[in-house]
Amino acid sequence: MAKLRYFEATEAQHPQGSKPVAPYSEFLRTGKITRARPYRRAPERRYLTHEEVEETTGRKLQAAGLKAYQQINGFHEAIQFPKMVFHRTLSDSPHLGYCHVTAARTKFARYKEVSWAFYIANFNADIGDNDNFFHHIDINSGRMYFAVAIKPGEHTPEKMTVDRSVRGNGLLFKTDDPQVAIRNVLLLGARNEQLREIIRQL
Repeated sequence: MAKLRYFEATEAQHPQGSKPVAPYSEFLRTGKITRARPYRRAPERRYLTHEEVEETTGRKLQAAGLKAYQQINGFHEAIQFPKMVFHRTLSDSPHLGYCHVTAARTKFARYKEVSWAFYIANFNADIGDNDNFFHHIDINSGRMYFAVAIKPGEHTPEKMTVDRSVRGNGLLFKTDDPQVAIRNVLLLGARNEQLREIIRQL
């Protein structure tokens, strides 16, 4: 795969103190028709390093993760999650990445106890069924909010890996709607049926 090149997206700057004026409004104001436009050389593109792109992506992901964490923990004092906000970018595409927001343990469906983690990604994808975390990445679909079952990593450098014994691929939920995502995380964190019923009615 060819290495992507990134450049800074800046709009053409107008000379200080002047703003573009529509020809018809200038005519109505002064009675003059402006025909000649001053030549402006387009600014040269400044190419960004992958490290600069990765840093920018990371800041945006961290901000999104912190905001989601605050919304989740601000719902009810009986539902509190540990703050575990960190991000990763994709190695060949540093403009793409995901943010780990929190993790916990809960009873889920027919499973007595499931450890899980909640993530936000700035793209849409399927959760891979092998060592690849993501499969069929689609960058045109906006953000993706998802939670996966996790377990300690056995033969991998990662401390935790996706527990694919839960639902076949480990995916507990996936959505592009932040409100649905927060409701699902709250349902996972609710300790009793009374709280779950309140959350379902949101």
